Amino acid sequence: MFNINEFICRNILHRIESLFKTDIEQNVYELREYIQGKAILVIGGAGSIGSSFIKNILPFEPKTLVVIDINENGLAELTRDLRSTPGLYVPNDYIPYPVDFSSKIFDKIFRARKGFDIVVNFSAHKHVRSEKDIFSVEALLLNNVINLEKLLSLLSEYPPERFFCVSTDKAANPVNIMGASKKIMEDLVFSFSDHFKVNSARFANVAFSNGSLLAGFLERISKQQAISAPLDVQRYFVSPNESGEICMLACMLGENREIFFPKLDKTQMMTFPEIAISLLKEFGYTPIKYNSAEEAIAASVALKGGSNDYPVYFSKSDTTGEKGYEEFYTDTEIVDFERFKSLGVITSNSMTHSRKEITFLISQLNSAFNQKHISKSEIVNIMKDFLPNFEHEEKEKSLDSKM
Repeated sequence: MFNINEFICRNILHRIESLFKTDIEQNVYELREYIQGKAILVIGGAGSIGSSFIKNILPFEPKTLVVIDINENGLAELTRDLRSTPGLYVPNDYIPYPVDFSSKIFDKIFRARKGFDIVVNFSAHKHVRSEKDIFSVEALLLNNVINLEKLLSLLSEYPPERFFCVSTDKAANPVNIMGASKKIMEDLVFSFSDHFKVNSARFANVAFSNGSLLAGFLERISKQQAISAPLDVQRYFVSPNESGEICMLACMLGENREIFFPKLDKTQMMTFPEIAISLLKEFGYTPIKYNSAEEAIAASVALKGGSNDYPVYFSKSDTTGEKGYEEFYTDTEIVDFERFKSLGVITSNSMTHSRKEITFLISQLNSAFNQKHISKSEIVNIMKDFLPNFEHEEKEKSLDSKM
């Protein structure tokens, strides 16, 4: 029987224990002090990272756990998972709500409870494919920036002890709108640091997270469809459990305006074809490379007849927004590598923007989106004026046009 966690450890991470095991053990008393008895709100908690964060904090016995997510089915599965895990502490005051965090209903929930001790936000558009056209760009920026500003203003009515918002490695020297939105998000969150403690985390790809290319490999295998992946893209990976551990450590142990990231060596990077081939062999298939997507798709018909030859198509990346390498920090950021064994901490950034500058940017975006005719390139130019290191390259081709 296929064990996904064992496969990740053996074939992707090349380690048995969590990268963050030592840092958690060395700070277990501080973690308990900051979590035990606290009222915690998790926004976007039904996703891969949010649910992992929840599973990691529950052993420290928070008093309240309220989970917000628009994915009703995801919330149902999260609850079943928590209730079915032997020995896992779930507080009596645990309530999952299938609502939008930008809705009036959410405002009512927040004000009725008079706020929370800890607020964590995992709600975000995270895919590069989210910039396919002006409509997808508006939805992305609405979720990652504009609605976040409304959330932070609401939190100021009942300031939490700490607020954490997940970022991405793609916020460092961004080349796509998603990554640039996350850099703006970081600056926006930091602009509220005089109201409550704020911090964030940038981290690698979460292996087999919901919606990821690796999760897509499993879907293709289950449906006996050809597998496709970019040849020239290398990525760092962490396990689903490690993703929650990073966020817990950053949220609970981070100082005001700090960004955490995993210490990963470049030798730990992997390509998607390497993982695809290992995965197919794990299922007993022999990967057969084809020269085009059409050939691979045509060859997949044989799988339904019981063939063990599995068609794959690997090609160079040629879509908008793909970054060929990953980095966690830039030359303008000061990094502490000594505080933790497995985590680096960005302690300051000379390129951070003020609240006034961010408010002006949001007003520009709102004005642009209220126009009848606005182009994606015009939005990109607004963002470039705000982020001088935003190197967007339009290739007129989206990931949605490929397998």
